[in-house]
Amino acid sequence: MSYCTALTNPFRQEMDMTAANSHATPIVFVVDDDISVRESLESLLRCEGWQPETFATAQEFLIRPRPDVPSCLVLDVSLPDFNGLDLQRRLACERADMPIMFITGHGDVPTSVQAMKAGAVEFLTKPFEHNVLLDAVRECLDLSRLALAREMEMRILRSRYALLTRRERQVLALVVSGLLNKQVAGELGISEITVKAHRRRVMQKMQAQSFADLVRIATRLVPHRGRNTETSVDVAA
Repeated sequence: MSYCTALTNPFRQEMDMTAANSHATPIVFVVDDDISVRESLESLLRCEGWQPETFATAQEFLIRPRPDVPSCLVLDVSLPDFNGLDLQRRLACERADMPIMFITGHGDVPTSVQAMKAGAVEFLTKPFEHNVLLDAVRECLDLSRLALAREMEMRILRSRYALLTRRERQVLALVVSGLLNKQVAGELGISEITVKAHRRRVMQKMQAQSFADLVRIATRLVPHRGRNTETSVDVAA
């Protein structure tokens, strides 16, 4: 078994699981205090092959654990415990990857503008055409799939980075900042041959196909790097 293959295997199961989750039945959450709306949307969403989960209050929704499959939220503006916009702001901190669309029986322009500026995918006023809502839900679920894929990629990159030694992290930080091997050697007080060996292992452990790929990976891990060799690419594993 090659070194690169050995490094790949620990992440294969997690990648396969994420791929399976991305194709799992999507969940569409509905938060609306009107039981007739909840029942109508539940039937409509189920007919589309999605898994609906309905809640009468925002608090009921908030205690539901975050799903690891594509999902989105169909949210009423007026709720008995939370204003829908307040819940949107809270989710922006706690579940930023959750696409949201609003439905309301009392829509107004300022509220809709506020919701859309905060990232809502759609703002529909009751009554609305079913196909309009379904199209918006599809868009939300597509966004959710992309978010899950990005999250998985970052998780894998952090896991690979955790395999690097302290010296390898120092070498990584310096080479992606643009220093030549000779300059890295001078910065760290080691030989150029040793730098090349560290650099080769970094490429293998990070599974970078080229130096440009390695720079892209390092940029994903820490978008705004400094030149400090201890912390410039230091991320939580």
